[in-house]
Amino acid sequence: MLQLLVFVVGVVGIGWLIGATNLPGEWYAALAKPGFVPPNWAFPVAWTILYIMIAVAGWRTFRREPPGRAMQVWAAQLALNFVWSPAMFTMHQIGAALVILICLFVAIVTYISLETSRDRLAAALFIPYAAWVAFAGLLNAAIWRLN
Repeated sequence: MLQLLVFVVGVVGIGWLIGATNLPGEWYAALAKPGFVPPNWAFPVAWTILYIMIAVAGWRTFRREPPGRAMQVWAAQLALNFVWSPAMFTMHQIGAALVILICLFVAIVTYISLETSRDRLAAALFIPYAAWVAFAGLLNAAIWRLN
């Protein structure tokens, strides 16, 4: 259980830290946005839930096969996840952020495909994440197109 706690605290904590240090700010507020942008409060709520699910899936994979391919893909997707906010909100690189989201989506789908036959729960925990990142990609693409 200590390992699970480390995964949850680590993933959620780093996610919150990155979110808190890479806020959308005035630059983002001034951008033209599509009509399907969720309210601002939805993002931290959704990401907190998703980070918990990501952590649990990673912990399950780590317990079974720490150096395995699935764990490597899990780590890669987390790194991509964590670089999106700085690219978008701090560096104001809308196009680069979109490329990161596309790579992130590919990594998420790869993780799901690797885990489906080994750990259905770990794979299932990534399905809402894949859906949210696909939505975020559409939102990012729309913002890029509008600006």
